[in-house]
This record gives sequence, structure tokens and C-alpha cells, in this order.
Amino acid sequence: MTPSISLAPRYRLDDELPWLVGIDPARYYWITVNGDVDTPVALPGLMVSSLSEFKQTVRKFRLLQPQQQMQVVRTTNSWTIHCISSNCYAVEVDSAIPVWHLFDQEALESLLMTAHPDWQCAERDIDLGRQMLVRSLEQSLVA
Repeated sequence: MTPSISLAPRYRLDDELPWLVGIDPARYYWITVNGDVDTPVALPGLMVSSLSEFKQTVRKFRLLQPQQQMQVVRTTNSWTIHCISSNCYAVEVDSAIPVWHLFDQEALESLLMTAHPDWQCAERDIDLGRQMLVRSLEQSLVA
């Protein structure tokens, strides 16, 4: 039997420590991990090509039951949402080291809502996209 309440710490919108740095124009979710504000992490976000695809993805997320998962595909990479319990979701990001980030339903759904075709990032978050570009250029120069 699976416990109905998970006591694992997770990202919540009403968290005491601010964990969401911002969301860049390419819909990467910039978060601080373990309160480390000096090195934010960019998680690939949901991107859709149409309003119907957006609605379908959000509905699929809302229907997830414990032990189920859904694959989120971007053009260059993909990630997985795992439903751990009724209000605990793990976002599995496969980078150099596979990592799972835990979110409550409200926080993760709010992030997914930024995939809506009419969504625009905040003015201050445009610079996050520039940081992503600089990071990718640095990686290609080093390799």
C-alpha cells in the first residue's frame, strides 16, 4: 500500500525560500536547488505547437495517478513527470547526472501553464535566455 501523503520536501508556490528564479523565453524553468542562489539550474519546460496540444498535455498531467508517468518531449530533449502521490510529482531531468526534482501539483501545473501560446516571459527573465545561450556557447568551445 502506498502512503497517501508524501513527507518529502518539494517545491511549492508558497515556499518560504524562493526557489523559482524565472522562466526564460524558451520556457526553461530556472530554479535554485538546495537554496544555492549562486548557481541556478535550468530545467527544460513544456513547449507546444498549438493550443490543442497545450490543452491535451495539461489534461494528461491532471489525470496522472500515483505510480504513473508522462513523457514531455521538446525538440532537443525530453523529460518525464512521475506522479509519486496525490500532491507530489517528480520531474526527471536527464542531464550529465540524472536528477529528480520534486514539486507539488500547484507549482508544477503553474510551470506547465507557461506553455500556453499567449504566455510571455517577464521582462527581467529575458536575460535568463541569454545566460542559457552563453552556457551553450561555453560548452561547445570547451568540448
